[in-house]
Amino acid sequence: MPTEPLSARDVEAGLGELPGWRLEGDRITRTYRLPSHFAAAALTVHIARIQDELNHHADLTLGYDTVALSVHTHDAGGAVTKKDLGLAARIEAAAPAHGAE
Repeated sequence: MPTEPLSARDVEAGLGELPGWRLEGDRITRTYRLPSHFAAAALTVHIARIQDELNHHADLTLGYDTVALSVHTHDAGGAVTKKDLGLAARIEAAAPAHGAE
């Protein structure tokens, strides 16, 4: 059963609780800056574990000292859903332990 897309109002309300996350087109995105490449790689692995737990996966880009994410829900026709906001919240909670800003 497909997941229902959120209204623009619901997406904006959800993003209001996720500092640094924003809507870009049909996806929510965030870029974290970290103190080192090792810290960025460690955050990427932590995010991968969270994604597997939730069975919901973002596009990740690992840079020298950055991790960029972009996510939407394929089952909802590429729209933003509660699954995306939930994934973002879990990542946001994990990121500080890696020194992410």
